[in-house]
Amino acid sequence: MAEKISVIIVSQNDRLRELLEMFLSEYKAEFNVIGGVNLSSDFNYLIDKNDKAVFFIESTDENTDFIKSISDKFSNAKIVIIKENPDVTYIVNAIRAGAKEILGYPIIKTEFIDILEKVKQQFSGEFKNQDKCKMITVFSNKGGIGKTSIASNLALELAQTTKENVALIDLNFQFGDITAFMDLQPSFDISYMFDNLNLLNNDFLLSTMEKYKDTSLYVLADSPYFKPAKKISAKQVTRFFETLKKCFSYIVVDTDSTFDEKTITTLDYSDLIFLVTIVNLPALRNCQRCLGLFEKLGYDAKKTQIIINRYMENDEITASDVENLLKKKVYWKIPNNYFALMASINKGILVTENNPTSNVAESYKGLALQVSDSVFRNNLIKKFSPEDSRRVNKILEI
Repeated sequence: MAEKISVIIVSQNDRLRELLEMFLSEYKAEFNVIGGVNLSSDFNYLIDKNDKAVFFIESTDENTDFIKSISDKFSNAKIVIIKENPDVTYIVNAIRAGAKEILGYPIIKTEFIDILEKVKQQFSGEFKNQDKCKMITVFSNKGGIGKTSIASNLALELAQTTKENVALIDLNFQFGDITAFMDLQPSFDISYMFDNLNLLNNDFLLSTMEKYKDTSLYVLADSPYFKPAKKISAKQVTRFFETLKKCFSYIVVDTDSTFDEKTITTLDYSDLIFLVTIVNLPALRNCQRCLGLFEKLGYDAKKTQIIINRYMENDEITASDVENLLKKKVYWKIPNNYFALMASINKGILVTENNPTSNVAESYKGLALQVSDSVFRNNLIKKFSPEDSRRVNKILEI
């Protein structure tokens, strides 16, 4: 028998608790209702931090700090907010605090049941269709500027922020670094996956990809041991990512720096390309060339976003200078912190784990929030405040 999902209802409204418990009584086989509690309850006595659990929290404008504390403490929990007429600002703040869904009040049973079904799918790994997956490729045509660090830390933060299944794919055959960055020795490598494309399905992927510790991040990298490079066709790459998109909510891809067939196909297939540069003239000229090529490939301007790595505020070349040179706004700046990054790399631990309070770790977390916000916020805003959807980007300062 499958493990039941614990349900904790956080509300002082007796009628609301009774209504939710009545709806949940139809799902006794899948959900175990622990009971109604209030904000001051000690949840450690109710569930273990790694238990499968869903919190239904009746919310006010002031308790987003409480939502964040639950999200941080219970890494495997899904948080559903219940609120009457939430506005745009509240929706954004609640998502950033860790909420997965917002349920309007008074509660409509069909909407409540839809959320229960989503929670069941998320915990079972029966993930989503292609339209709901977001694929992000981290790219630069210049090596040694931190692509792998960005891809690895972004993927981990996305998994921890959204609590959904995230795939981290290392397409740098032969010389990929993800296994070293994360201290992994995977049982199956990406070459094996391409050799067995006919077997690819949800169960096969989740059982062969390397699950990273107790997170919802799944890693697929090449072997840490040297192997001859394999010729991978565009058709193989397309089929591979088509299958992945059916199983994961996010895919983060770390590519090599060459414009070969597999890389261009990956870029074509991506929803978002993070073009990484550092602030020096050779790197910026390479970045210019990439933007020119992407334009020739017909990529929408919003698909490609600039990330400055190892950024220093007092540098001779400023972010404004970069924007003027590239004629494109900088999407994100990751600060320079050599000691925090090298300490993590040498330990085989990502910086967001090894030094989570460092400025660079906070920046990775902010980047993940920015990416995940763009997926969830518009659906929720259209649902509750369709007339406010134009205000979202301004509120989030994108």
